[in-house]
Amino acid sequence: MALSRRTRTQQDSSDDETVGLQQEICDEITWYMREHKVTRADLAGAMGVSPGRVSQILSGGENLTLRTLGSVVNALGARLEITLAPHS
Repeated sequence: MALSRRTRTQQDSSDDETVGLQQEICDEITWYMREHKVTRADLAGAMGVSPGRVSQILSGGENLTLRTLGSVVNALGARLEITLAPHS
């Protein structure tokens, strides 16, 4: 069944917001790593994955699961804080 124009537009908007959220998270992780002088190789070693896998995670191009996010945060020895606020 084809999606109506309105439904497709809403889905596109939702997809854009998801991609934006993923990019924000990846940017925050990258900033944290830079501030704490953690390389992708360091993070990969702490996570027990290859540096290539860390690059995939931080590229923002794939679906970032909560499990993966938790693994990254744990490997960084960091704490994740989430704040919900209304759009301005």
